[in-house]
Amino acid sequence: MTDYYEILGVEKTATKEEIKSAFRKKARLYHPDVNKSPDAEEKFKELGKAYETLSDDDKRSVYDRWGEDGLSNAGYSSRFDSGFSNLNDIFESFFGGFGFSSGYDDPTAPQTGGDIRVDIQLEFEEAVFGVEKEIKIDHLEQCEDCGGSGCEKGTMPKICPTCHGTGHIQQVTNTIMGQFSQISVCPECRGTGQKITNPCKTCHGSGSVEKEKTVTVKIPKGVDTGAKIRVAREGDAGKNGGHAGDLYIVLHVKDHEYYKRENFDIYTELPITVPQAVLGDEVNIQTLDGDRKISVPAGTESGKIITLKDAGVPYLNNSSKRGNHYVVLKIVTPKTLTEEEKKLYSRLYELSTGKEVSESILNRFKKALHN
Repeated sequence: MTDYYEILGVEKTATKEEIKSAFRKKARLYHPDVNKSPDAEEKFKELGKAYETLSDDDKRSVYDRWGEDGLSNAGYSSRFDSGFSNLNDIFESFFGGFGFSSGYDDPTAPQTGGDIRVDIQLEFEEAVFGVEKEIKIDHLEQCEDCGGSGCEKGTMPKICPTCHGTGHIQQVTNTIMGQFSQISVCPECRGTGQKITNPCKTCHGSGSVEKEKTVTVKIPKGVDTGAKIRVAREGDAGKNGGHAGDLYIVLHVKDHEYYKRENFDIYTELPITVPQAVLGDEVNIQTLDGDRKISVPAGTESGKIITLKDAGVPYLNNSSKRGNHYVVLKIVTPKTLTEEEKKLYSRLYELSTGKEVSESILNRFKKALHN
């Protein structure tokens, strides 16, 4: 059997004031603004049922004799068992007479403005080595004509006639368990306690206007597609003296015709001829830092990788460290040959196979060259 006294943490001889005090202390632990655990609502319902029962003399008497079953047999029911499952609604009505907050934000308190997002494209080299960009944005700024008040010059807002400046209204509901007080945001002034009767003609009472602005942003070395740069206080203007929001710049890096990037490493493909692969060679390649000479080892196979250490993309937030540049060698078969080259390849075929070049092989070779 559920022990309501144990749930509230009181003795069976506890007075109504002791029960009420114990309930308030424990219920605060499960307030939705404080406790985000998944079982908080269920625990609050248990507290509510315990308090409903033990704070009522008749219910308490039945419970002390017969327990929960006795309450059901006597026709007593709890609103916590009848779909009253919205925790915020429970607090608003149940704690109305106990001094708990109503659960809504104060609209007159300083409010931070909204964040805004801008997407920009970068050239490959700009993302690698960093760049400074001037970016045009549209954001909300405080209206200069009314100073953010939303009122026309020379006028002031009036006290809301519905809530009399409190920003909220209180409704009392009579139930079989007594009176319950529910506090909600005033629908007339939306919780501000004031009404603007003469709105500013520039901002139409909002207190802010949209303006275009140019922001200079420094893009660091090593960024890649999807990176975000936060520029503080360049978002929409705040309200009631609150800070402006932030500007988030989302980067998109264009593909490069020569380089392929993977994290902080880059890859390039270097075509080489059959003689270069067989005999080896020294060739110039393009790197992020300019042209550079590399050695192709004799006997190179297609797909071999030559690593240029620390020649890749600078690490983000640590530009002294860089990735690698991987050069992938690709042997390219010639599409056309001079008569002299044909003779040399024929001779090479004879030496490597021990057979003479037949007419059919020559025809296939010529056909391959012309495809």
